[in-house]
Amino acid sequence: MEIIGSRRTPKADDVGSTLPLYRSAPPELEVRLEDFELFAIYRLRVLKGISDGLSRGRKPDEMEKLVELWIQVEDLWKANMKHPQASEFNKDLISHFVLRLVYCRTEDLRKWFLSMETALFRHRFRLQSLEAQRALLAEFDLPYKAVSQAEFESVKEKLTQVARSIGLSPTSADVIYFKVPFEEVPELVASRKVFLQKGNAYVAMNQVVSLLVTQFRSHLSKALVLTNRKWTSTIREQEKERLTPIVEALSTSYLGPDYSQPRESADISLKDLDQVANSSFPLCMRHLFEKLREDHHLKHGGRMQLGLFLKGVGLKLDDALAFWKAEFSRKVLHMEQIKDILDDEVIESSYGVYHHYVAKWQGRLFSNVTWITDEDFKDLILIFSRSTIRVGSERFDKEYAYSIRHNYGKEGKRTDYTPYSCQKIISSTPGVGDHHGCPYRHFSEENLRAALGKMGVGSRAMEEVMDKVQNRHYQLACTLTFEAVHGTSCDAGINHPNQYFIDSQKILNSSKADPSR
Repeated sequence: MEIIGSRRTPKADDVGSTLPLYRSAPPELEVRLEDFELFAIYRLRVLKGISDGLSRGRKPDEMEKLVELWIQVEDLWKANMKHPQASEFNKDLISHFVLRLVYCRTEDLRKWFLSMETALFRHRFRLQSLEAQRALLAEFDLPYKAVSQAEFESVKEKLTQVARSIGLSPTSADVIYFKVPFEEVPELVASRKVFLQKGNAYVAMNQVVSLLVTQFRSHLSKALVLTNRKWTSTIREQEKERLTPIVEALSTSYLGPDYSQPRESADISLKDLDQVANSSFPLCMRHLFEKLREDHHLKHGGRMQLGLFLKGVGLKLDDALAFWKAEFSRKVLHMEQIKDILDDEVIESSYGVYHHYVAKWQGRLFSNVTWITDEDFKDLILIFSRSTIRVGSERFDKEYAYSIRHNYGKEGKRTDYTPYSCQKIISSTPGVGDHHGCPYRHFSEENLRAALGKMGVGSRAMEEVMDKVQNRHYQLACTLTFEAVHGTSCDAGINHPNQYFIDSQKILNSSKADPSR
């Protein structure tokens, strides 16, 4: 597969099967750079939808509907044996192999991609016609033959019992069975859906997907390892100016709506902030807002996370400046705790230049000499003649106002910055004294339980949330919190703090309009 400036459209005769097995990337297929990323995003939306569905315990029939919905929206699977659509087939191939490159890079990424692609293959196979399923079975070239009529008659009664036990119609002579080693179909054996005899499982044609899934998963697992070797040895360096930035960004990309501008009729006034924070802020923003009200200060990471969120929910620039200025002017810095600055050091790294100071503290029994950051130092200026100092108007305008205007696209490059997505917040690394990040990931269990209880999450819902947290499904934990607080389901899941706010406001406003709800 070659990435170039234009793409050849293959003829219909080139297409082959409607459900490819992805054994090798077609070398003659040319892909435009913009399609390289776009097609991958199309597929990634589906895989993440399947991931959310599986994590939320969706039933098989619900997962079928999910795949069918994707077929309709993305139009990737319209092709069939009789009426092949080459362009859609190419989207399927390209998107798979691009994501294979994206998700080969770590063990966790490989595990996730392998599970989601296997689930997708399973459901797409079940949507195929019987003739297409048989063609795919032949394409796998498995060393298993159909059970002869004589053997079928000898075990027919047992097969019928198994069929009835799982709610299927009794077997008939026209049903095709395959005899395979039982270890090849572990899920059928575990769920007691097959008849076992002498180490072999009798697998009906309508169950053969389990056999193929095992083969598909095994092949893809090996292919991901090989792709990772090629990526680390050659591709990453060769494509560092072109493909590597795209590949490295795709696994953490936010794929939802842009919340850089508030929705229509979404302006929030200063007098409403406390009320909407209590009713409609997600836990990550609610925590930041409460800490700001309590301490009248947030470090840079917290200011960015909360500030852009407030911008997205409709807080205008003038109100944002007034809000932050009012909070910071209330900040009281206790200066009597620090005795002296012993040393300072400038540290250069790939992330920039940092100024650190060695502070000697007054009255501390332990750790009375510590390093503090440049930002901490500004908050702990040595003023021995006064016990406290406030952040004045001049200092606010000099140190903080520019950053707020910058976030609104009024300074610097005039970039209209977008609020942080859940993925970006989850991947952040808060330090000591920071309050930004994702509470479901970064809080201790005790603190998280206390915060959820404060939001009104009941004990049963709280255990479900904690279960998702323990399994590292942080966005699903937030979704369950939303459902518990609002008393309604959120099938789309929570993928962005501003989405949480908008959906919450819709529910609350509809309840006001219709008190009977």
